[in-house]
This record gives sequence, structure tokens and C-alpha cells, in this order.
Amino acid sequence: MTLSIMTANLNGIRAAQRKGFFEWLDAERPDVLCIQETKAQQAQLEGGPYFPDGYHAAFADAERKGYSGVAVYSLREPDAYHRGIGIDEIDREGRWLEARFGDLSVVSFYMPSGSSGEHRQGIKDAFMEPLLERLKTMAADGREYIIGGDWNIAHTWRDLKNWRSNRKNSGFLPHEREWMDRLLGEAGFVDAFRQVNDRDDEYTWWSFRGQAWANNTGWRIDYQITTPGIGARVQDARVHRADRFSDHAPLTVHYDWPDPSSASSRLR
Repeated sequence: MTLSIMTANLNGIRAAQRKGFFEWLDAERPDVLCIQETKAQQAQLEGGPYFPDGYHAAFADAERKGYSGVAVYSLREPDAYHRGIGIDEIDREGRWLEARFGDLSVVSFYMPSGSSGEHRQGIKDAFMEPLLERLKTMAADGREYIIGGDWNIAHTWRDLKNWRSNRKNSGFLPHEREWMDRLLGEAGFVDAFRQVNDRDDEYTWWSFRGQAWANNTGWRIDYQITTPGIGARVQDARVHRADRFSDHAPLTVHYDWPDPSSASSRLR
């Protein structure tokens, strides 16, 4: 059967709702949705239009209101949720939420951005090495993982329009791109999108400044990074640009995950 996973940085779940995101979600009906940058705590959303019929929802909130935060929505109730990755400074910002379905884990992840200055770039840099070690451990634990989220790094020149002028900017720094090489090399993970789409002009983020959206002057920084088993079963991947709910676009990947005893058959 087909398993559909969507990831979307909403740059504020309340703002995206006002732009029609949840009406669109009701029509799309992915099996699992990974949201980043909720910019709200769950208690602030209760009673509002943020809990579509048929979906189970869980949140990993930032301590600071109006900042960061991730969520996972799923048609099937997960067996368990795991919040945080075990690094206090990162976990206080609500950047990691894992939902477990049998032997499959789907994670909503939001990598820190360094674009606001040296201090935040330093936090990002300090996190990347322990994160890679954690991911290596995960890759060897026998589970299948889909880590959907805003990784805040464009991997290669094909993943952003103006790559020459951004070589000294956060998100396309040499050491960040080398880290992605290691993630997809020595750590053994797979970029699900690139399994089926090799185009150079497929982006997921566009600045609100100027005509970036209209001219497709974007960056591909939203990924579904997977373990090899499920990564080999990607059927298709698409970026939704017909509507603009955020400065990011939703990315949906379909996986052929047919084993009737597997987690995917129990998602619906």
C-alpha cells in the first residue's frame, strides 16, 4: 500500500490556518503530517480550528511563546511519542517530535537557523555533530525512520537558485554542505526527494522579499531524510506551490510500504 508523508514549515500555525492550510489539508489527507514552526503552544490552540477530524495531533512546544515548535498529525494514533533529542538547549526550543508506528518512526524536525547572526550560527554548528552521532545510532537500531522537516541547509548548488552569491551565508556554508554529505554518506541516510526527482529548480523556501516567489528564486531546505529501507520505496515526491501558506511550501512523499505486518498498514 501507499504511505503518504507531508512536511510543512508553516511559519506560524495560526497564520497558516488563516491562509487556508487546514482546508487544503482536509482535501489532501496525508497519512502523517510533520509541521515545523508552529509558533504556538498547544494550550493556545485548544478549541480552535487546528485539529481536523480524523487526525491525532501531538506537539513539542518551545518554552518561549510564539517561537519554534513542531507537531505531528496522523490518521492512526501512534504507539508512542518521543519529544526531544536529549540536548537541553535544542529541546527547550521544541525542535524534535518522534511518532512511532510499529517498526516505523516519523519525526518532525526543525534544525536551528544561523541566519540571524553569529550566536545562532554557533548554536547550530554546536548541535550538528552530536545530531549526526545520534542519527548514526538511530540508523543502526533496526527501525525505519522518516525525518521530515526544515533542515535549514541547501545541500548542493542544485538546491538553491543563487548559489554563487550565497556561499558565505548560513544554510549554504561549506561546512554545512559537508555535514549533509556525511549525513547522506557515512551515516547512511537517504534524501527521499532525490530518489525520484533530479530537477535543479525544485525549491521549498522563498524569501518574502522582492519577487523571490514569482521568479522561483528559492532554496530546497525542507527534506524527508530516511533510512535506506524505506528510502528505497519512494514512489513520488512533490512540492505544493499552487497555494502559499507560508514562506515554505509543503513537501509530500509517497512510499510503497506493502508488508501487511508493517507499521504503514496500520496507519489508516
